Amino acid sequence: MSDPHGIRHISRARWVFYGFLAIAGFLLFTEHRAHVLGILPYLFLLACPLMHLFMHHGHGNHDRHPHNHGSSEGGESK
Repeated sequence: MSDPHGIRHISRARWVFYGFLAIAGFLLFTEHRAHVLGILPYLFLLACPLMHLFMHHGHGNHDRHPHNHGSSEGGESK
């Protein structure tokens, strides 16, 4: 048997916890704003190689897809 008051209590406790996290996050950001904003340029620089690694995951396997280099559209092929 489920207790409807217990479910309401869990839900209320969860909202209180979310409120605590929001307040703690706000206070941490306002107190450490110089540190957080000072590291942003380095995060952008780090994003470039990470995007290259994760977005070009199959870039080196050119042998799997055959290309039509000798097609009739380009004229004579050597």
